[in-house]
Amino acid sequence: MKTAMLSLVNAALVFFGTVATRSHIMAAESYAQQSLYTVSIEDISGKEISFEKYKGKVLLIVNVASACGYTPQYTELEALHKKYKDQGLVIIGVPANDFGAQEPGSNAQIAEFCSTKFSVTFTMLGKIVVKGENKHPLYTFLTSGQGKSELAGEVAWNFEKFLIGKDGSIVQRFRSRVKPLSEECVSAIEKALAAK
Repeated sequence: MKTAMLSLVNAALVFFGTVATRSHIMAAESYAQQSLYTVSIEDISGKEISFEKYKGKVLLIVNVASACGYTPQYTELEALHKKYKDQGLVIIGVPANDFGAQEPGSNAQIAEFCSTKFSVTFTMLGKIVVKGENKHPLYTFLTSGQGKSELAGEVAWNFEKFLIGKDGSIVQRFRSRVKPLSEECVSAIEKALAAK
């Protein structure tokens, strides 16, 4: 009797474990099938923008912070913006206070900091959450990896970079330590810009 009961419990655990796994897979697949172009978000001045406006463009989306060891990457991001904007590259900075509380300021303070310290002219969004249960749909999409395990997973720190192709798909992901003007990053951007 005891053996039969244990078998039933084990069978139930296996069944429910399989169901849970299947539901997680289905959720991941639904995120992978979502389009970046359905996302709407406010820019740093509070104006709502739709990512649909970026169809046909190559995007480099970067979660940024003002008091991080990687903050000097703003200079290289601005250099990329100036060099490739006329070829179809759009740099998008996404302020987030999710790592070490390194972006505590308001949108107005962040905008002033970026303008005065780094002369940023590329697109800056309003501050959002980029990890965890409350993350913005933009980062739900980006961290899904669109079915590619090497591109999936939570953002680990400030200044992670997601390269988006002209078709809205995630092409590549660069961790914080990869500088915007590194050969690795620049060659991937140029390849994405050259794609039909």
